[in-house]
Parts: sequence; C-alpha cells; structure tokens
Amino acid sequence: MDILGPLYIFILAAFVGYNVIHKVPPLLHTPLMSATNAISAISVVGAIIVAGMEHSGGDSPTLAIIMAVVAVAAATTNVVGGFLITDRMLKMFKKDKPAATEEGKK
Repeated sequence: MDILGPLYIFILAAFVGYNVIHKVPPLLHTPLMSATNAISAISVVGAIIVAGMEHSGGDSPTLAIIMAVVAVAAATTNVVGGFLITDRMLKMFKKDKPAATEEGKK
C-alpha cells in the first residue's frame, strides 16, 4: 500500500490551508467560517455515504467503516462548533435594545 502519495497531499493541503487562513483579514473571518462550515457539511455527507457502503472484498472493510464513522463524528463536530462560533460572532455586531423600550412595555 503506497501511503507516501496521500501523505504528501495531506501535508501540502495543511500547509496551504494554514497560509491561506492566516492571510485573511479579521473582518472576513465570519464569512470564511460560514463557507468552511458548508464544506464540512459536504464532508459529513461523503462520510455518511462511505460508512453506508457495502464493503464486499477489499483488505479491511471493518476498518473502512470505523474510519467513516469517525469521519462523520469529526465533521459533524466541526460543523456544529463552527455554526455556534459564527452565531456568537454575529451576536457581537447586533445592537442592544435600549432600556427605555423595555420599561415602556411594562
């Protein structure tokens, strides 16, 4: 099994991703995080498809299913956490309601 090719691609993707994210201005972090959440959601769908596939033949179908389940859990955690953080960041930009309107309702 040739592992050098996929390992090389993983290291290259990690390096490029790190450099791209650190060059983004802070003003664009929220939209960028929303886009990343959408990409992670696609990963969830792909991992669910792989986990649900019937693995007839092959070296280790059990290992493939375990890895797919782990991928589903990791991507789902990333999506949920990302949306929670994005929601929290967006709340920072909302204006607070004046106290006078609250007292007028009573």
